[in-house]
Amino acid sequence: MTLTLTGDIDVAAARTAFARDGHVRLTPFLAESDAIACLAEMKARDDWVQVLNSGDKVFDLPRESRAAMTPQQREALDQAVLAGAREGFQYRYEALRLPDGNLPMSAGDSLIATWPTFLSSDPVRDLLRVVTGADDISFADGQATAYSPGDFLTGHDDAVPGKQRRAAYVFSLNPMWRVEWGGLLLFHDDSNRVRGIAPAFNSLDIFAVPQMHSVSMVTGSVPNRRYSITGWLRAIA
Repeated sequence: MTLTLTGDIDVAAARTAFARDGHVRLTPFLAESDAIACLAEMKARDDWVQVLNSGDKVFDLPRESRAAMTPQQREALDQAVLAGAREGFQYRYEALRLPDGNLPMSAGDSLIATWPTFLSSDPVRDLLRVVTGADDISFADGQATAYSPGDFLTGHDDAVPGKQRRAAYVFSLNPMWRVEWGGLLLFHDDSNRVRGIAPAFNSLDIFAVPQMHSVSMVTGSVPNRRYSITGWLRAIA
C-alpha cells in the first residue's frame, strides 16, 4: 500500500509563505483517493489509545482500561486533566503511534503506518526541504490523532534538546469542520494574541520549530472526532 503526492503544489509560493509566516498550508496534499482511504482506516481502527500527561509523566490508556473505570474514576481523571491545564502544559487525545520514517516498514495492510516513510521518501522530503529551507531534514516521525469533545493540547513550542526538529506538521483529515467546534491549531505571539487555522481535509500544515502553539478544546457540539496525523520533520544529529 502506497501514498501518492498530489501534483497541485506551488512549491515556490509555499516556500515564500513559510519564510514569511513560519507556517504554510499545502492543500490538497495527497491524491484525493489516498486521503479518503486514510480517513476510512482511522475511523475503522479500534486500537486507539488515549494519551495524557501529569506534569512530565505520560500515560497511555487503552480503551479497555477506560471502559473498566467507574463513573467516579472517570470524573476524577477529567478533573485532574482540567486542573493540569490551568497552570501548566497539559494534553489529552487518542493516538496511534506510527513507525519513524527512517526505520524499516513491517508487513501489514495499514495505510497510515506508511505515512512517515512517505514523508521521508526522496521526492517528498526534497519538497519539504525546499518549502522549509531546512536542507538537512532527513526523516519524519508521526502519530495519528483523534480529538473527541473535551480533548485539547495547551501551549508549547516543540523544542526538545537532541530531537533535531526542523519543522512540525499536521495532516488534517476532516471533510467538514466548523470553527465553532474548536480543535483549532493556534499560533501564539509574545503579546498573547493568537492566529488560528481550522481543521480541513487533505491539507498539510507545516510550521517552524520552535514556535508557540496549541490546539483548542473540541466542543461537545462536534458530530465527529478531529482526525489528523501529526509529527516532526527531523535531522540526524
